Amino acid sequence: MLSSSRTTRPGTADSTTRIPVAVHASDPISREGAVSQLRRFPEIDLREETASGPGTVALLIDDVLDDTALTRLRRLVRSEGARAVLVVGALRETELLDVIECGVGAIVWRREATATRLVQAVLAAARGDGDLPADLLGRLINQVGTLHRGTVGRPGAPASGMTPRELDVLRLVAEGLDTGEIASKLSYSERTVKNVMHGLTTRLHLRNRAHAVAHALREGYI
Repeated sequence: MLSSSRTTRPGTADSTTRIPVAVHASDPISREGAVSQLRRFPEIDLREETASGPGTVALLIDDVLDDTALTRLRRLVRSEGARAVLVVGALRETELLDVIECGVGAIVWRREATATRLVQAVLAAARGDGDLPADLLGRLINQVGTLHRGTVGRPGAPASGMTPRELDVLRLVAEGLDTGEIASKLSYSERTVKNVMHGLTTRLHLRNRAHAVAHALREGYI
């Protein structure tokens, strides 16, 4: 689910499978620092940078998201099939949707990148969930809302292609509820919630749940 830094605590029963993680950084000090922090967690299986691929979480660390970093993100996610966590110092408004639509569902501010916070983001990415800082989630909603208002009434504006059940689930995803909370609120099983999201992302060719929320907001579904 897309959340504002609300994820499973590392070391709990949910972290039963080791997750392959490849750390990518623009400088060796940042890379070694992240590797040193992640090495302490038994659920993390550290890999070389060249090992990124399907089933691997790519942890990318940069001060700013320049063209080189964005190109690398696209290659890792779209071409190699990795799931990505972006650790960044700042993001401009124009970069935010690019990152989400590239397939990055978990973002951590560098100033908040403690060992526990990094592992939480990795676990969320491995599950296909979203994990955004609260302030960034608010900016995403505001930005997409502005884009949508600019398209209202234009010829060819898309009609809603989502079922009422999908919309109900997505609204709660956007509010930061996790799978269990959504299931309880809608009186569904957790499996039903997961199936709804899987069907939605597959049908609309969306890369992850964060991308699904961005898409729904952009098109005015929620």
